[in-house]
Amino acid sequence: MSAATVVAVGLLGGAGAIGRLLLDGVVSARRSGDFPAGTLVVNLAGSLVLGVLVGAGIGEESLRLFATGLIGSFTTFSTWMLETQRLAEEGDGRAAAANIAVSLVFGVALAWLGLKLGEAL
Repeated sequence: MSAATVVAVGLLGGAGAIGRLLLDGVVSARRSGDFPAGTLVVNLAGSLVLGVLVGAGIGEESLRLFATGLIGSFTTFSTWMLETQRLAEEGDGRAAAANIAVSLVFGVALAWLGLKLGEAL
């Protein structure tokens, strides 16, 4: 792997992290309650975009840059799991289970939809 690739992934990773911060903030500011809607929206959007990238058949190097750098840092498994655990710990097992179920079902559906959209490009 070239130094240019490492730098590009780092720069795109920074952009993805900033995008996540901003989108999560916008969604969270418009919602009340403890449900982590911001993280859910971020992860679902990332599933759709990653599906589009794969469906569009972009080259391996471009996929590495954008899927790993940009989308990999935009989406967040660890925050999703921590927020889910906190919901359960605070006695809101239904919200924790819903967070897992909605994330998985809609994440897979949006990745599939993105794949189909990408193939149509």
